[in-house]
Amino acid sequence: MKYIIMLMIVLGLAVSDFVTGLIKGYVNHDLNSAKMRKGGLNKIAELTVMATVCGLEIGIKELGKYYSAEHLAEITGAVAAIAVFCYVVLMEIVSILENYAEISKAEWVAKFLKRLKNVKNKEE
Repeated sequence: MKYIIMLMIVLGLAVSDFVTGLIKGYVNHDLNSAKMRKGGLNKIAELTVMATVCGLEIGIKELGKYYSAEHLAEITGAVAAIAVFCYVVLMEIVSILENYAEISKAEWVAKFLKRLKNVKNKEE
C-alpha cells in the first residue's frame, strides 16, 4: 500500500507541475508544444524511476529473506525508496513554486526560491 501512496503523491505533484507549467505558458504567451512534450516525458521518466525504486525495495526485501538478513535488507530498501521519493517530491514542489512565481508575480515566492537556491549553491 505504501508504494501506491508514494506513486500517487509523485503522480499528483507531476500533474500539478505540468498544469502550472501550462498555465505559466498561457499567461506569458509562451505555449510551446516542444516544451510540453519534453515536460510530459520528464514526468513519465520520474514515475518510471519511482516505480523502479519501489520494485527495488521489494526485491531487496525478498533477497534479504533468501540470505537470512531480512532486517538489514528491509532498511536498505526503505532508505533507497525514501531517498528517491524525497528528491522527486522536493524537485516537483520547487518546480511548481517556480511556475507559480511566474504566474502570480508573488514576491514572497520569488524570495523563498531565491533563498532556497542560495542554500543549494552553498552546499555545492
